[in-house]
Amino acid sequence: MILTPYQIVVPLVSALLVFYAWSLWMRQKKTMWETMLWTVFWGLIAVISLYPSLLSYIALVTGIKSEVNAIAVISIGILFFAVFYLIIRIEEMEQRITRVVRKVALKEAGLDREERDK
Repeated sequence: MILTPYQIVVPLVSALLVFYAWSLWMRQKKTMWETMLWTVFWGLIAVISLYPSLLSYIALVTGIKSEVNAIAVISIGILFFAVFYLIIRIEEMEQRITRVVRKVALKEAGLDREERDK
């Protein structure tokens, strides 16, 4: 098997990005879930770059006749999943912000529990 420059560069970049994701997890900047998704995604990119014939198998398994169409459909599915995940994270952040704003507002108004208990 003769490797093309593409087949050398893409797995190296993928490995670099996977190591970066794990370093973010070690510094507690990413969750384990995000790190695992990042690892699986870039791992698949590396594997497909090394073995492009896997695209024919993916097209066959999904029932899509063209390899390019199979990639497009799978990519759209991944993007929908990513958008759904981001929407959930944004809603969680909005709830956290609401709690903090309420707590600050009650504290400034002198109505917080800690002030009443004293």
